[in-house]
Amino acid sequence: MDRATLARAIDQTLLKPTVGYQGAGAWMAESAGMGFASLCVSPFLVPLASQHLAGTSTRVCSVCGFPLGYTNTESKAEEAAHLVALGCHEVDMVLNIAALLEGDDSFVRDDIEAVVRTVAEASVGTGIVKVILETGYLEPVHIERACVLAVEAGAHYVKTSTGFGPRGASLDDVRLMRATVGPDIGVKAAGGIRDLDTALAMLEAGASRLGTSSGAEILEALEARG
Repeated sequence: MDRATLARAIDQTLLKPTVGYQGAGAWMAESAGMGFASLCVSPFLVPLASQHLAGTSTRVCSVCGFPLGYTNTESKAEEAAHLVALGCHEVDMVLNIAALLEGDDSFVRDDIEAVVRTVAEASVGTGIVKVILETGYLEPVHIERACVLAVEAGAHYVKTSTGFGPRGASLDDVRLMRATVGPDIGVKAAGGIRDLDTALAMLEAGASRLGTSSGAEILEALEARG
């Protein structure tokens, strides 16, 4: 895999609650020209990211209902619409984990669908919604069901983790998610991906995107390996 191909598979991520405009601005300036698929930033940083990424191929990504997923559906949809209006192209939303664990499939599906519909309307069909499952709380049967519901609701990707849950992505998670959603829906592995070997293993397991705060270091490691 060459550097450009790997970069296009990475959502370079900055979601630390302690980083404000100054620190984020320096990070965005450094990351903007590296060819990442997106920069995934805290909601209040979306306008700044939009400025830094103007004229590049890298998209602005942010989060919705993050990190616990129990925000009211109407609030999630409103937040997603506001993110798009501020310049966000991709929204990573957390599904309602409690509803999933209790077997309330209709609620989970409707919750996702509301955000998907809102993003489609706000972006005139160009926006992408990734559904974060937070697999650290789930058994395989829950992961499968969450993937099916996300697909039924029109989501473009399913994603493993927020990075703030019990654990990050695992290869088994990614394999199961890919097997469940099939070849036409994206799978994003996120949480604990900090080195090149892990990144490549996740892609081999079926991930089409990687969420990581170590994108620059991973690309440097690929170049060093030759």
